[in-house]
Amino acid sequence: MKFTAGVLTFDTRMDVAIRAIICAMDTSKDSSAAFNLMGIDHIVLRVTDLDRSIQFYCDVLGCHLERTVAGLGLVQLRAGRSLVDLVSVDSVLGQQGGPAPRSEGHNMDHVCLRIEPFDPDVLTEHLRIHGAPPGAVGRRYGADGYGPSIYINDPDGNTVELKGPPDDSI
Repeated sequence: MKFTAGVLTFDTRMDVAIRAIICAMDTSKDSSAAFNLMGIDHIVLRVTDLDRSIQFYCDVLGCHLERTVAGLGLVQLRAGRSLVDLVSVDSVLGQQGGPAPRSEGHNMDHVCLRIEPFDPDVLTEHLRIHGAPPGAVGRRYGADGYGPSIYINDPDGNTVELKGPPDDSI
């Protein structure tokens, strides 16, 4: 995504993938589906200047600081019901994504889709049947708090996290 004079434009593979996901989202219940897509939980952006990015997302786009995990170089901003996670490319977490964002480096780490229900056995079987080998189920923090999630890759290699409802232990 690029921000120019008040306009967001989509120009990367991940941006196009996100647009396609948003356009295809149907919140109606499908009894034959393994889960229902509830919306985007969070996005993770790798940034070169954390303070500048915080200022942009808060001052320009109206996000609010939710929490900071200094040891990871992670700042989580509230964007309505979703989160925008900012990760410094120089941090432990940011270095996992490779070079800093530019034409040959990616600034988008992954997109997280909120789903219900989250039945790990049904979900992993569904993903395997459809050729999307799932990673390990883990308890991770998202827009609704801690809850179960699993990572997969789309056909272009973009990482997609499927996140279930928050757990009751919080």
